[in-house]
Amino acid sequence: MASTVLVVTALEDVTADWVITALNEREVPVIRLDPADIGAGLVFGARIGAGSSAWGGRLVTGSREVELGEVTAVYYRRPTPYAARYGHLPAQARGFATAEARHGLGGVLNHLHGAFYVNHPSAVTAADFKPAQLQQAAQLGLTIPPTLVTNDVEQARKFAAGHGPVIYKTFRGLPTGEDGHTGAIWAQCVDPDTFDDSLAVTAHLFQGEVPKTGDVRVTVVGRRVFAQQIAAPDGALDWRRGDWDALLHAPIAVPAPVEAALHRYLAAFDLVFGCFDFALTGDGDAADDWVFIECNPNGQWGWLPDVGDITTAFADILSRATEGGGAR
Repeated sequence: MASTVLVVTALEDVTADWVITALNEREVPVIRLDPADIGAGLVFGARIGAGSSAWGGRLVTGSREVELGEVTAVYYRRPTPYAARYGHLPAQARGFATAEARHGLGGVLNHLHGAFYVNHPSAVTAADFKPAQLQQAAQLGLTIPPTLVTNDVEQARKFAAGHGPVIYKTFRGLPTGEDGHTGAIWAQCVDPDTFDDSLAVTAHLFQGEVPKTGDVRVTVVGRRVFAQQIAAPDGALDWRRGDWDALLHAPIAVPAPVEAALHRYLAAFDLVFGCFDFALTGDGDAADDWVFIECNPNGQWGWLPDVGDITTAFADILSRATEGGGAR
């Protein structure tokens, strides 16, 4: 039985492409699938019953097929939402088919016996809430910005009076619009004089602005840590809002107490990998200079200058799983 890495992602995923190429070069068996291809492009049959304690059966894509028992590692990236597969159906039928696919096919893919997940989708879901991230970081001794989550205009005004200037950021990105395009609302300074009762409609995240000297993206894969200081030529508050090709990068050493906290953070959420964002308030030599902003448990890293080393780290950890080398 050939140990296989299953890569669960959409067709267009440059980040996954890097890892798949590296695994192919090592001659590690790989099968790539997008669950939203369910239909002619993805056929499956999963069985369990008397005499078996784990799901068996076969996954068949347009170009590959694999026995479920052969999957020893799963690289769970960014599959197309199931709902996209059924967008042509009436609302009730669309909701039914989407839920059945998610709970049926998804239920099998997310519970492959003995498989090593990077990262398991349920762990990603749990770790994707910013309030949970900030609380965990604080409990581990990392510095975090003063933060308020509220729908109360008076509390927002009092927070701004005590912690101004104040930044507003979203909990999630903008969903896809009716035209099929997505958008973004970047972290931005807000004027508390504009706060009004419309805040009551939904939850808002406000933070005291960090007097930063720079930003850092730290990518952790297993026990390996990769850190790049990032600067936007225009000095933007949120470096993500401009031209990523124009960003300035420089490797930076992570203080030992911060690095140790990052490993404990991932362990707390049962994650193998995470992309951490920090604001620096000094030269970065001291742990107190590092202010935790957030952790993306399924972040992009294909654009970073150390993409080659990060790719190797992913290939190493997934390859070890196919060789019976364990999780970390």
